[in-house]
Amino acid sequence: MIAKVSDEGLLIPKEMLRDCKEVELREEPGRIVVLLDPNDDPIFNLGKNPITIDVDDASTNLDKYLYGQ
Repeated sequence: MIAKVSDEGLLIPKEMLRDCKEVELREEPGRIVVLLDPNDDPIFNLGKNPITIDVDDASTNLDKYLYGQ
């Protein structure tokens, strides 16, 4: 799609934005990136509800705890 840039900027058609509530604009060399609903990314939910266990070396010995090795 080719779009004209006016004095106010650029209009992005609503159908391209789907049902998102917010977008993030990033400027990269030679391009502008539009991220749809950047806060809806599941990666942002990692660590929000951590579990607690009685070991303090789980990251070092993960295989031992998962597989008994």
